[in-house]
Amino acid sequence: MKPSDEELRQRLTPLQYQVTQQEGTERPFDNAYWDEKREGLYVDVVTGEPLFSSRDKYKSGTGWPSFTRPINSDAVVEHTDYKMIFPRTEIRSRFGDSHLGHVFKDGPQPTGLRYCMNSAALRFIPREELVEAGYGEYLSKF
Repeated sequence: MKPSDEELRQRLTPLQYQVTQQEGTERPFDNAYWDEKREGLYVDVVTGEPLFSSRDKYKSGTGWPSFTRPINSDAVVEHTDYKMIFPRTEIRSRFGDSHLGHVFKDGPQPTGLRYCMNSAALRFIPREELVEAGYGEYLSKF
């Protein structure tokens, strides 16, 4: 369940709030996970819902963490974003409705997609901490 706006303002950093609640974008190459190489799970910083696996992460050269797919098909919701000159596909978390980033059709196989996410919208849980953090059911994915 998504916390109240008041709770989010207290709990999140200003950047996390701006990205997840006001559809902001963090700076490329100046964020927590763009170069993260450890195995683990990426969850919504707002609700903790599982979103992406390090198994589907790749180095896109864009300066943001990029994935070929979400951890499961219903983990995220797509919306058309008209904030730029051309329409883009915005990615939001299903339950938290957090703005995560965008998906583009220039990624590697097997999907051909690049889920370009903001680190500020994510919390990374290393594989060795999954059980302790309450995500033990995802351990078998690594």
